[in-house]
Amino acid sequence: MWNQALLKEEVEDFLRKNLQKDLPSLLLKGSPFPEISIQELGTQLNGLQIARKKFPELFQTSGILYPPKLNLEQTSSEVTAKYKAELVSGKNAIDMTGGMGIDSYFLSKQFQQFDYCEINSELAQLAAHNFKTLQTPIEVHTENGLHFLAETAETYDWIYTDPARRDEHGGKVFRFSDCTPDIPANLDLLFQKTKNILIKSSPMMDISAGIKELDSVAEVHIIAVENEVKELLWILHKNFAGKPKIKTINFEKKAVQSFEASSSEEWKMEFSAPQTYLFEPNAAIQKSGLFAELAHQTQTKKLHPNSHIFTSEDIIDFPGRKFQIIDSMPFNNNDLKKKLKGIKANVTTRNFPESVENIRKKFKIKEGGKTYLFFTTGPGEQKLVIFCEKLNDDLKN
Repeated sequence: MWNQALLKEEVEDFLRKNLQKDLPSLLLKGSPFPEISIQELGTQLNGLQIARKKFPELFQTSGILYPPKLNLEQTSSEVTAKYKAELVSGKNAIDMTGGMGIDSYFLSKQFQQFDYCEINSELAQLAAHNFKTLQTPIEVHTENGLHFLAETAETYDWIYTDPARRDEHGGKVFRFSDCTPDIPANLDLLFQKTKNILIKSSPMMDISAGIKELDSVAEVHIIAVENEVKELLWILHKNFAGKPKIKTINFEKKAVQSFEASSSEEWKMEFSAPQTYLFEPNAAIQKSGLFAELAHQTQTKKLHPNSHIFTSEDIIDFPGRKFQIIDSMPFNNNDLKKKLKGIKANVTTRNFPESVENIRKKFKIKEGGKTYLFFTTGPGEQKLVIFCEKLNDDLKN
């Protein structure tokens, strides 16, 4: 049970005044409140520090309680939780694996009634308090979500679940059947209670393997934040028998990059030497592997089957980084060392035998600057160095 003394106004004032403080240093000083341990204060201060960026709405709300660091790291961010909420709607829904309750909170805004299940009683109590503080009428059930579904007479417009991705020894697992709950083994029960299921999984999950493991997958969403893939979302519709759509989204600080394709479409890839512009797909598209469809939709060409860099004579709206090519030359060119001497540049390798660290050391390249160097493989297996300048996201035809 969490300590209710943490809700005192003077405690929250203390935590917010010390928001910028180094947590270990603060812990050494001990707690200024006799009824609160320094460990309890430390947990709440760490929660506030993480919430400032990860859950800004909670951070701005007084009276929110935060769980231990591991639970905070495992929960969805506000931006990804809001994205999930855009995918669902209806009369009622249930979160089978509620955790801290971030997803439940934002999903519940799309429904008249929302049930939250969590087997960990401390997490469930904390979530119940936060839901009340946020004035959100979510029904909290401190029990196993599968057991609750098996016993309830209720049916739902949507079921949401985020299965635990660690085994009994704490090791990470990457198949749905190894997660808790085991979704593939319980799909019959879930589809007795709903026609629509939304599942969150690790970004490490193999998409093709996941589609084979699950039944009735209609869509897979690959979610990246600032070019780092954070989670995969799987939408299942009862009796769906078509080919799943793959949707990618990358939330940048000032823009959102989205891309969509069908897993069944196949396009012939065209290859080319570097042209006027260079394009590097964002991390969500890299995860999708839909490079031929990307080239088709953007009318670009690839440098090499395994390089995953695209080129065009025209500047286009592209879901990733965009560059203007200044120069390009073979890696074995005798003048390369002279051209790179004393240069300050950002170095990237794609399908190249040497590491960025080795390249910097070999050519004495300083880090930073406006020049971007791509060390990669082009047509005919030729090793290339491409000199570029980055273009702003708003530059397009």
